[in-house]
Amino acid sequence: MKSTVIIVAVIALLAIWFIASYNKLVRLNISADESFAQIEVQLKRRADLIPNLVETVKGYASHEKTTLDAVITARAKATSATGIADVAAADGQLTTALRGLLAVAESYPDLKASANFLSLQEELSTTENKVAFARQFYNDTIRSLNQAVKTFPSGLFAGIAKVSARAFYEIENAADRNVPNVKF
Repeated sequence: MKSTVIIVAVIALLAIWFIASYNKLVRLNISADESFAQIEVQLKRRADLIPNLVETVKGYASHEKTTLDAVITARAKATSATGIADVAAADGQLTTALRGLLAVAESYPDLKASANFLSLQEELSTTENKVAFARQFYNDTIRSLNQAVKTFPSGLFAGIAKVSARAFYEIENAADRNVPNVKF
């Protein structure tokens, strides 16, 4: 009788451990999906600001067609990208194009003084901060997920939970990783 109780207790503990490990992996997987969705929400917000920014710059710098076209093309790629690698690549291209657009704005004092441009630039800056935070949160979530998938004992349940390691959100263009050169 005593051995039956011990066996039942061990089986119950193993079942609880299995359920807890399985649920942990599922929760981490859902968190990873949610954190990637947050990146996409912020990138969409940025993409929605771009047409207004382009139109404002167009009014002051209509002959800067190459720069404006680069931003429009990069925005189109960014809004149609799917998957972490494609989104990261399109995000990098759009960031580069926006830098070019804002550099053009430096050449036009009237544009830099425009209340509409300043408001859009501030909103874009705020959104860029939110995008950076969302990327960081995604990578933190992926780190936790990957650790759980690759370590013992939770890694034993990864296949059962249909959870696998995921790629980090990385900047594809190595030049974007460099610290900018600031001169006064």
